[in-house]
Amino acid sequence: MPWTNQSGGGQSKGPWGQGPAGGGVRPPDFETLLRKFWDDVRRYMPVGSLGRGGMTVIGVIVLGLWLASGVYTVDPKEQGVVLRFGRFIEHTAPGMHYHLPWPIETAYTPNVKNVNEIDIGYKPSEKSGQTEPEDVPDESYMLTGDENIVNMHFAVYWRIKDANVFLFNIDPSKAGDLVKAVAESAMREAVGQDRLDLIMTSDREQIQLKVQRLMQGTLDLYNAGIQVTDVKMQKADPPVEVREAYLDVQKALADQDTKRNAAEAYANTIIPQARGEAAHIVQDAEAYRQQAIATATGEAQRFNSVYQEYRKSPQVTRQRIYLETMSQVLGPMNKVIVDDAAKGVMPYFQLPPMRSGAVPQQQPARAPTAPQVNETVVSSPDQGGGQ
Repeated sequence: MPWTNQSGGGQSKGPWGQGPAGGGVRPPDFETLLRKFWDDVRRYMPVGSLGRGGMTVIGVIVLGLWLASGVYTVDPKEQGVVLRFGRFIEHTAPGMHYHLPWPIETAYTPNVKNVNEIDIGYKPSEKSGQTEPEDVPDESYMLTGDENIVNMHFAVYWRIKDANVFLFNIDPSKAGDLVKAVAESAMREAVGQDRLDLIMTSDREQIQLKVQRLMQGTLDLYNAGIQVTDVKMQKADPPVEVREAYLDVQKALADQDTKRNAAEAYANTIIPQARGEAAHIVQDAEAYRQQAIATATGEAQRFNSVYQEYRKSPQVTRQRIYLETMSQVLGPMNKVIVDDAAKGVMPYFQLPPMRSGAVPQQQPARAPTAPQVNETVVSSPDQGGGQ
């Protein structure tokens, strides 16, 4: 039921004793006007001197004024709300309109397009020459999630979403106070769930959106007919009394982060390098292992092959092994051939080493010389040499 509490036929009032705000035409108190009019008439002109015709003229004038009081104008930013005996009947668009005079019908014109602003946590400075706003500690000081105090300044922008709900469910003259109380409560809830350093830096946009969402949910729960269009954080700083100490703490934390990042960078460099070297050593060891296994396997297979041949003809195999061994041992050494039948040292031709594609040239015979210390006497295996 819309506002119905009226006193003595006076102006229509809201549930809190005040009429709705909106900048439109207020219904006049015609009872008071009529009483004042008759008092003026009696003062300057006796009523009896008018006669019946004069009374009729006065009545027509009063009726005309009463009917003319139903004319009202709706501005482009406003919306007309017409009530008949306190009950809503229609909305009217911008322009000039007419409603039945009071007390039959009443028209209100709230501004539904204008965006209102409310500043919370600060107010304009009253000191001359000072442009910085003054803090309002009761509103601006809030407790963060990490048990620090933050000095918060922010602004809330709102407008009327539903004129009927706005006029009938809340006191329009106190709509700003309602929005301010809801905004302060929502901001304290958002700040109380976050850290001070994040509030001052990276989480500002997130907090603004969260506060707007909380405010809209609360106002819709109250069925206030108000839409929150935006929330802007103006400032989020520690209190002045502890600001220097807080800056020192933040500097220490920044140094800590710097050193931690340097240590992590060093670890990210040295650990992969050590792992790479370890992998290289493991690969080298594995390669050596495979090589040693392959070499041993080949030697074993060679030995088995030689052994199989040895079993077939032991004497021939021994002779071949002897010759191969002597060729490896005596190949790089100076040699003297001794023949028992010659009864002495046998002269020989010093032949040059054989080269690929070259014809050996014959050297002149040289006189026999006595054996030297580094020379080796070679005898046949039948004579017991080399065994």
